[in-house]
Amino acid sequence: MSIHAQNCKMNNHTGKDETKPCCMIKKMQNGIYTAQHNAKLLKEAETWMKSGAWRNGYFRADPHMSVNAVEFYQQYKKNPDQWKALFNWLKNTNLYAISKGKHPIEGTSLVASVEDSENGTLEKRQSESHRKRIDFQFAVKGTERFGIIEHQSSSPIKPYDEKKDVIHYKYDKEKTLFFDSTPDKFFIFFPGDWHIAKVMNDTQDQNIRVIVIKVDYKE
Repeated sequence: MSIHAQNCKMNNHTGKDETKPCCMIKKMQNGIYTAQHNAKLLKEAETWMKSGAWRNGYFRADPHMSVNAVEFYQQYKKNPDQWKALFNWLKNTNLYAISKGKHPIEGTSLVASVEDSENGTLEKRQSESHRKRIDFQFAVKGTERFGIIEHQSSSPIKPYDEKKDVIHYKYDKEKTLFFDSTPDKFFIFFPGDWHIAKVMNDTQDQNIRVIVIKVDYKE
């Protein structure tokens, strides 16, 4: 069982508000998993996120509790056109019927990747983070498990690959937080979110349909 599961059992189907971290203090005591911000800014960002000002008419899913509210708030304000286009595309697209592959989002440089895939064992999945792009990931069918790795106990396997915008890590599995992604929640991984995707979960069916959209990260 992951540290997060031990300290705060995930209840994805209890109806609880997952836009508010249920055990953020516990998580921070166990290490650093995302970019840190002051309490005043965090409160402002959480209020904004709960207000739904970002939705652009999209109501099919909500941000998962792991989404860094401050990063989301700041990046949306710096790059509203891409974020509005992203949620508008989600709102107006049949995510179950659309063909797999890459789909340009009209009027932007964004591309939505529709992947019919399968979860694999943790040992076969790579950890990663990005500097130039933000990973918006949404499992619209099935259950995808994500791992979020702790910073202080992790180290790069190789230098950052600027061309591919990726860096992979050696990490401590015992300190990794695991979250299950279902069609009622989407995940956003900013540069401070070192993550592992498509990890095998406890369900019987490991087949998934995932939407991945890479949004420009603005300094």
